Amino acid sequence: MYKPVLFLAVVLLLSCKATTYYVVRHAEKESSTAMTNNAMTSDVPLSEAGKQRAEALKNKLQKENIKYIFSTNYIRTKSTAQPLAMTLDIPIETYDQKDTVFMTRLKSLNGNALIVGHSNTVDDMVNDLMGKKEIIGDLPDSEYGDLFIVRKKGNHFTFVKKHFGQ
Repeated sequence: MYKPVLFLAVVLLLSCKATTYYVVRHAEKESSTAMTNNAMTSDVPLSEAGKQRAEALKNKLQKENIKYIFSTNYIRTKSTAQPLAMTLDIPIETYDQKDTVFMTRLKSLNGNALIVGHSNTVDDMVNDLMGKKEIIGDLPDSEYGDLFIVRKKGNHFTFVKKHFGQ
């Protein structure tokens, strides 16, 4: 009598497990004109404000049971994820925002994930995860600190926008 009830309880608990995706734009970056070597590059590091924001992201998410951290292969995105990755001892996996297989992988994860992208990719990622438009258009270039949270429970997705840092 107890074994079937216990089995049913375990199945119900496992089927109710949620996966949460925390999607952010990289933190503030140095302007390419502020680079000391005068070399023009689009792969610039974080500014001091960006480093502080990356710490704020770590503080906001360090207790959210993050199992995966993804970043594009740019200094500013990896540096945004680095404080949390170091605190949780999780490697940063790089992804290509043009790789459609990456979204399939994200949707199949069993565990919470941080995904760090860019002002022109965060909206696409959130909208793709949700299966509908939640964010209309690219993020403004001057806007930092938005935390887009997509929660998947079974086939049901919810979305909320929060903020981190100053």
